[in-house]
Amino acid sequence: MPESFRPERLAASLTELWSPRVVAQVDDAYVKVAKVRGELTWHRHDAEDELFYVLRGELRIETDEGDVVLREGDAYVVPKGVRHNPVADRECLLLLVERTTTRHTGDVETDLTRSIEEQTRPL
Repeated sequence: MPESFRPERLAASLTELWSPRVVAQVDDAYVKVAKVRGELTWHRHDAEDELFYVLRGELRIETDEGDVVLREGDAYVVPKGVRHNPVADRECLLLLVERTTTRHTGDVETDLTRSIEEQTRPL
């Protein structure tokens, strides 16, 4: 029997910050959840767009062209090639949609970078 899932509940259950976890796959895209606080890092994805959807809290996506502020229920697509830095002043729960080829921190490697193996491990 097919199973549904609640992205907000799954994101809330995470214990690591800035460590997205894959909860589904739609064709060549992963649906991920994450719990975030603080900032990730300035980076870009040269070949992939990235969708952010705020399940709970508030997220600011800094870009070279200005900041985008997302509140609960808001979504934003960072276009491929746009340098950005996600920031959450308080804990924020996210749903992300990215191609399966999208590297977590794009063109930058930091202590927060997570491999796809880390992101696909069971919740």
